Amino acid sequence: MVSYFEASLDTISVHHVGNPSINEFYALSDKPLELKDDVIPNLLMNYFLKPFEKTNEVYHLTHSSGDLNLNEVHHFATQVFENKDKFHEASEQIAKHLYKVSNHPNIKPGELYVVYFKQVQIEGNPLDAIGIFKSENKETYLKVYPQDGGFNVDYEENAININKLDKGVLIFNIEKENGYKVVVIDHTNRGQDAAMYWKDEFLQLKIRNDSFNQTSNTLGIYKNFVTQKLDDEFEMSKADKIDLLNKSMKYFKEKETFDLDEFADEVIGNEKAIESFKTFKSEYEKEFETPIADTFEISGNAVKKQQRVYKSVLKLDKNFHIYIHGDKELIEKGFDDGKHMNFYKVYFKEEQ
Repeated sequence: MVSYFEASLDTISVHHVGNPSINEFYALSDKPLELKDDVIPNLLMNYFLKPFEKTNEVYHLTHSSGDLNLNEVHHFATQVFENKDKFHEASEQIAKHLYKVSNHPNIKPGELYVVYFKQVQIEGNPLDAIGIFKSENKETYLKVYPQDGGFNVDYEENAININKLDKGVLIFNIEKENGYKVVVIDHTNRGQDAAMYWKDEFLQLKIRNDSFNQTSNTLGIYKNFVTQKLDDEFEMSKADKIDLLNKSMKYFKEKETFDLDEFADEVIGNEKAIESFKTFKSEYEKEFETPIADTFEISGNAVKKQQRVYKSVLKLDKNFHIYIHGDKELIEKGFDDGKHMNFYKVYFKEEQ
């Protein structure tokens, strides 16, 4: 999705952002950082951009009022894209905005890097981009060096591991009226309330509703429907549920376009279950304010990503795992009265 083999780091400003809830402050630099050789820029390019090579979701900056001008990051990014002379001034305002929303007690202080890149590719399109990155976690490093015919050891505390980016966002200079194309990373505070401040409070993001996300959302909705909802209305074995999941994955792999009615007939089959699935999908769209079209182009990348979390494993106590990839008619479930235990009978032609 994002590549940077032709990219260059144009300008970088560094600030420090504390946590106002525990009486920490922010510190702003007077001017952009001076990079005097090629080594540091290359290290920084890897540190900032390499983690985005594996990102797939593309977001837009938004505002709850619907007025993008009220989104602070969008406002300052637009200033820079329209007049790069305002880069450092805008970076200071971005740091102040981050400080204001960093009021959860679990949010760590750290350095904030605001960077102007040239020729970063997203979806094959080379564009200028503004990167905003925050380093929160520090480590201690050993340094071993030759001395007096032998070696000596020293260390450096509170150093940054350039292979571990804590938080980052790239804002690409395209689709300004929609909130720009945005990709984001947050590797700290995941699953905690504190994690919400980066995406929700600082950036105010909304995922882009393109074929990747429509494919991903539909597969996710169907998986939740099979694993969570079907038990309320039908008696189904886990093998039957796995079969339904396998059928859906087969549909998405073989088709180029998703059609809701076709999918329902080919994969679900049962009229009552089809109506239940359509209702389940509609409720999701309302709850998350994410409309999903009844027809859309299927994204192969989204299918590959969802396949990793689609489970085709039947776990039997702690003794056996059965992987079901094909015809469910070749597996039968029963109950042994003598042993008072359930069993599965599996048919096959040869061992491999």
